Amino acid sequence: MSSEPHPTTLIGSVQRAMRLLEAVAARQHGAPAKQLAREAGLALPTAYHLLRTLVHEGYLCRDKGLFFLGEAAERLGSSGAQQKRRSTVSETLAQWRDSIGAPVYYAVYRDGEIEVVCVADTPGNPAVEEWADFRETGHAHAIGQCLLSQLDEKARRDHLDRYPVQSITPYTVRDNVSLLRRLERTGRMEPVIERQEYALGTVCAALPITVGTTAAAMAFSLPLHQADRLLPAARQLQGEIGRLLGTLAISISI
Repeated sequence: MSSEPHPTTLIGSVQRAMRLLEAVAARQHGAPAKQLAREAGLALPTAYHLLRTLVHEGYLCRDKGLFFLGEAAERLGSSGAQQKRRSTVSETLAQWRDSIGAPVYYAVYRDGEIEVVCVADTPGNPAVEEWADFRETGHAHAIGQCLLSQLDEKARRDHLDRYPVQSITPYTVRDNVSLLRRLERTGRMEPVIERQEYALGTVCAALPITVGTTAAAMAFSLPLHQADRLLPAARQLQGEIGRLLGTLAISISI
């Protein structure tokens, strides 16, 4: 059975308004109502009524008799572009997940907070359970340590003032001073390795991605019995990131 809606169930005024929006979008320098009515295949009175409504709602604006896309339409376009970028990152993470056989994570440091943006995992290789808030336990996992290592000393101390080091497992770094020393020793583009500091039985690696002033990281996790795969997989992922850095740089803002 066809899933297409029956013509009688479609709302004609919505269809006509969308045709007008498409006609305006195709005219970078604006267009008058008569031209838009003609291109949308509408009677001029109908076009005028819909154009006034779209202007009132902010989807169009009018200047010297010409109609342009308004702020509401631009917000829709911006949201669509953001969704496309997020989809691109999700697809990339899924490819890397399959390539290295491990869950892959993408995180950024935004407005003073650690934010895990995307995760790609499978039932056979599930992501680490967030049993303690990732934002508050950045000292204990590779993602957080990788992001903090990209900050300057003032920003690191500010973060630890808000989220001080606390014991998560017997392997967690013990205090702020020890963590700061570790972060200072971290090479600028080196993988950050963490073994059972956040979750017992799990090891993780994170790789830094810095574009402008934004700190970001790609990471993956493995069960402890596969710890010998950690560094080879990190190097593999690092190579993949290098080949797609342009795409990731554009997507940092998601």
